[in-house]
Amino acid sequence: MIIGEIRRYLRDNNSIRVSRSLRDTAYRALRAREHLLHLLDRDPSVEEIAKEIEMDTTDVQIALDAIQDTVSLYEPVFRDNDDTVFIMDQIKDNRDGEEKWMENISLYEAIKELKPRERYILDRRFFDGKTQTEVADEIGISQAQVSRLEKNALKEMKSRLN
Repeated sequence: MIIGEIRRYLRDNNSIRVSRSLRDTAYRALRAREHLLHLLDRDPSVEEIAKEIEMDTTDVQIALDAIQDTVSLYEPVFRDNDDTVFIMDQIKDNRDGEEKWMENISLYEAIKELKPRERYILDRRFFDGKTQTEVADEIGISQAQVSRLEKNALKEMKSRLN
């Protein structure tokens, strides 16, 4: 009964809600880790732990990750006098790297060189998600003309970018 109450307390007083089955898997993995640590006299791998408790390696890794304590992105990792490095400083944003930044500048410059009508068509098509027919209705020309103008504008931009 006491062990049950301790588990309930740990389960209910955490900042992130983790399912009971996931927690149970994680605790089984931790017990297996301790057993293997004494048996092997080294820190066992996740694969070895998974084999010991007869579970999939991915499931064990997910369960162990789920019970990790949450940490603030502003938690200091390193401090040297007045210079502090936070976890946030160690995270890389792959979505907008230096190459992407340069591509965006080149793209912006290529778009600036287009005629206003071509710029408008590309803006409506690619940034506003409009169809060629919708753009054609807006500016009073046929869908085929919009298609031709769009194709020529993209071709011109491509030649400027190369």
